[in-house]
Amino acid sequence: MDWRHFQALQKRRDFLQSCASGIGIMALADLLAGDGLTAAPAVPANPLSPRPPHFAPKAKNLIFMFMEGGPSQYELFDEKPTLRRYHGKPLPASHTEGLEFAFIQPTASILASSFPFRSYGECGMRLSELIPHIGSCADDICLLRSMHTESFNHHPAQLSLFTGSIQLGRPSLGSWVLYGLGSESSNLPGFVVLTSGPRGTSGGSSNFASGFLPSHYQGTVFRQSGEPILYLGNPPGVSIPTQRAALDLITDLNRIRGDSTGDEEISSRISNYELAFRMQSAAPELTDLSQEPSSIREMYGLDSSDEEEKQFATNCLLARRMVERGVRFVLMMDAGWDDHSEINKKLPKRCRKVDRPTGALIKDLKQRGLLDETLIVFGGEFGRTPMVELRRPEEADYAGRDHQPSAYSLWMAGGGIKGGQVVGSTDDFGLRIQQDPIHVHDLQATLLHCLGMDHERLTYRYTGREFRLTDVAGKVVEKLLL
Repeated sequence: MDWRHFQALQKRRDFLQSCASGIGIMALADLLAGDGLTAAPAVPANPLSPRPPHFAPKAKNLIFMFMEGGPSQYELFDEKPTLRRYHGKPLPASHTEGLEFAFIQPTASILASSFPFRSYGECGMRLSELIPHIGSCADDICLLRSMHTESFNHHPAQLSLFTGSIQLGRPSLGSWVLYGLGSESSNLPGFVVLTSGPRGTSGGSSNFASGFLPSHYQGTVFRQSGEPILYLGNPPGVSIPTQRAALDLITDLNRIRGDSTGDEEISSRISNYELAFRMQSAAPELTDLSQEPSSIREMYGLDSSDEEEKQFATNCLLARRMVERGVRFVLMMDAGWDDHSEINKKLPKRCRKVDRPTGALIKDLKQRGLLDETLIVFGGEFGRTPMVELRRPEEADYAGRDHQPSAYSLWMAGGGIKGGQVVGSTDDFGLRIQQDPIHVHDLQATLLHCLGMDHERLTYRYTGREFRLTDVAGKVVEKLLL
């Protein structure tokens, strides 16, 4: 067909109509591609677009409430009456074999808890009176009393919990989740980190780093005051159109460089720049808590006179607002639970800080219909010993507890988890697991399962082999699931 033949067949009106239809199809294709609903291009337009899970998930989002340092299970989660009978006496010789601790000897004296437990909820779960608001949610909580890990020092234990390995350079749990599922939020990071407490965590950024995964999968830290992210706002004299034009030019240059080198990090850089541009309007709206009703502010303790409780309450409310807006993974890191000393003085204060906001988060998600699709984890990298650590022998009130990785507790609630139950048990001294041992790799496998991913299929090829979060171990703990 030559040009004249085409002109004879094609009326002007037909030509305009077909062109208009084609523009609509192009627009639709762009929208679908942005949501990850088209065949994957060679280089995805948005590497954080939602991806289909391996199977139907129970949970869409995960909030990990990490209590850094190792909360004491004896004061909070695992009642041991035997400790009262042996208080002040050395651990029986029959229980000392093979024990290894960071700072004390296995022959150290037993320390009984000073805080009573009581039954909570219709399930009758036994929890400490230090956490009544968390206890009021007992029927939604699954308490794991048989967690264990290998490392008794903070940094390697935190690495093991969040990356599945004590070696540096591995991707964190949140990065694996974002790599596997992408994010449903186009204007906020898919993986956000909220911090609280007097200092940083021992693991630091390795708890939320992307390791050998592309850097757009790493966690984004929101600051506690001022702008949530530094340099998010434009400097004086720079308008939005000016910034957009500059960003388009930088993007074009980066794409030219990326096409010539094949460097994945250039794609990550483009994605991060674009996300930062969109966040300029989304982040201030997210962090503006003044729009929350007074009943919600009171429920969380947002106007508390205790600055530490107020800080933690703010993070809990932000976590809820984030999952509402499609953020896939929220890591809340609260530092300072390493009670080597003055446990009877420090622990009640710390519990007052986190108890009310944590209970409010569970109840708020539930009343909004979000708890069924939001998975919550609360715990530390290990537990504490039943024996006393007394760094000032002349001061009995200075007593604390050492690290214990062989048996400790944490709890879960929400998407896919069967609440109102206790899984696992330990011996009379809480030193050894007697029933249903759950390794950190098993926990990781179960979390991925709730999110619709098979931990053995979620892999990334690096240095010639396939890596996964659970390495060569891990199994889904069926008892935890609905």
